[in-house]
Amino acid sequence: MKKIDFRVALPNLITIIGLCLGLNSLKLAYESNFEKALIFIVLASILDALDGRIARLIKGTSKFGAELDSLTDFVNFGVCPSIILYLWILNNFGFYGWIVSLIFIVSSCLRLARFNIDTENKKNWEINFFTGVPVPAGAGLVLLPMIISFSNFNDIINLNQFAILLLVIFVSYLMISRIPTYAFKQIKISKTIFIFLALGFVLFFSFLFQNTFETLTIFGFIYIFSIPISFIHFLRLRKRYEK
Repeated sequence: MKKIDFRVALPNLITIIGLCLGLNSLKLAYESNFEKALIFIVLASILDALDGRIARLIKGTSKFGAELDSLTDFVNFGVCPSIILYLWILNNFGFYGWIVSLIFIVSSCLRLARFNIDTENKKNWEINFFTGVPVPAGAGLVLLPMIISFSNFNDIINLNQFAILLLVIFVSYLMISRIPTYAFKQIKISKTIFIFLALGFVLFFSFLFQNTFETLTIFGFIYIFSIPISFIHFLRLRKRYEK
């Protein structure tokens, strides 16, 4: 019987746990427990950020793990957020709300399919950029109105239902677009900056634990503002390296 190296199995187990969290968010949404459904999606996104890095750290990467991670991303950040949004508010638009949900799911699938082949064709300086908004970030953007509704910012930022419908369509476009967004895959930093980053992560997770939805709201807007910055940065780098 062929044995599986624990270094390869561990990241895949983390990915499967993340998949279970995402699927449980659907159950909670069907029970109209949208607050907990969001928390489960957030936990799934944290595991999604960890599994690949752990695999590279312990040298446990594999083609199976890469495919499993991609399929899990499709379910957790393509299917689940769309269904949750439909159950929360898009169902008020009837047939059109469901069509918009399908648009987001299909866009997520196309985005992940392109990502799986684009990684082989990028130049060295392009590695730190995604082509289009990645699916986990897209999930965060379409869920941002729901996140805001559970935060103390709800009285300040109050999107109507039609605006949320348009947001889902716009984010779907951003995912399948060619707009470059930051990836930060091969950024080298000094030890001093690493210390500040570590402290930043401690602060982030502390605030995330204490003020979950307020922290997610601020983080979501920071990401939105980073999109035009990454686009300008990409154009400058392309002009520099392709002279």
